Amino acid sequence: MSASEAVQAPPARQSLRLLIFPVFLIGVAGLLFGVPWWTLIGAPDWPAPVEVLGGLIFGGAAIAMPVMMFYGHGRRRDWAARIGDTTLGVIWVFFTWSVIASIGKLVLNFAGVENAARGVALAVVTVASGLVVWGYVEAMRVPRVKRVDITLPRLGRGLDGTKIVLLTDTHYGPIDRAKWSARVTEAVNELDADIVCHTGDIADGTAVQRREQAAPLGDIKAKLTRAYVTGNHEYFGDAQGWLDYMQEMGWEQLHNRHLTVQRGGDTLVIAGVDDYTAAHTGTGHSQDHAAALAGADPELPVLLLAHQPKQIPQAVAHGIDLQISGHTHGGQIWPFNLFVKLDQPSVAGLSRHGERTQLYTSRGTGFWGPPLRVFAPSEITLITLRAE
Repeated sequence: MSASEAVQAPPARQSLRLLIFPVFLIGVAGLLFGVPWWTLIGAPDWPAPVEVLGGLIFGGAAIAMPVMMFYGHGRRRDWAARIGDTTLGVIWVFFTWSVIASIGKLVLNFAGVENAARGVALAVVTVASGLVVWGYVEAMRVPRVKRVDITLPRLGRGLDGTKIVLLTDTHYGPIDRAKWSARVTEAVNELDADIVCHTGDIADGTAVQRREQAAPLGDIKAKLTRAYVTGNHEYFGDAQGWLDYMQEMGWEQLHNRHLTVQRGGDTLVIAGVDDYTAAHTGTGHSQDHAAALAGADPELPVLLLAHQPKQIPQAVAHGIDLQISGHTHGGQIWPFNLFVKLDQPSVAGLSRHGERTQLYTSRGTGFWGPPLRVFAPSEITLITLRAE
């Protein structure tokens, strides 16, 4: 290879990547909108005006959705983000049930049932529309309280019965949920917790942009402490700004550090680490379990706040007793939970890792993007620690 060819190779690869990305987006949009269009409009052989109108609706939405999402999230225009995000959620539901319906139609054809296309289309519209409405109600409601007892063998008797409330993935964003935030605070305060934790993805945007929505977190009460760590979405905005704002409201920001609390004469270490993605954001942040535990008594039980379940291997290596996380949203819109499993060791609930370490993964308190939750309800988690 000549020197000039060597110089030209990197730009050529970059140009190829720039070409592949829009082709990929077009392919995804084609599938997301094409499958429902065929199921609802193309296959049933409707009258021509219906087919033309349906084509215009699906085609227009396929073009508008990525534009609105780019303009909304890239340029921080909330009105555009609301349109793009909602369209994404609705078409995902219709795509899912169109795929299921297509499989069902094949079964019907195999059984000798013909001319079922219109019936299948009407069934998809009925089921998907119902799930969209129900999913919106589930997303916008104050989460139900999920109560979980977790036994920690190293927990002192004085700490038996310690109540921890876990909030995560509030995702204050394009939809103004300041009133919702206030109602969440009321629900948390009714639980009379010893410790309240927020494990990140507090908002989509900076603390300046979402200050009003997040402000009710300052009114949350805890007998012992309130602790917060960053999630990956803080690094899309201003992570340090959120750390500073939470500290301003009286929360302990566990930026790779720990604190201790006492109850009944026994001590619990509460540690926190930055999000898994922090090291690649240019902020100087990164998860550092060793720093978070520096100076802690190794004989004491440790509660670790870490945004993503995939941070559990480091927790196991450092002898953590319990890691609490969010990030997954429980999949948020079924069956996306199946894809989450490809990236995370846990989608929701309590799991054990190694001989000592347990992991609790919350389905999240809010939602990201589409204001929908389908078969993945949000939660305010009340964890009660138990000694053996």
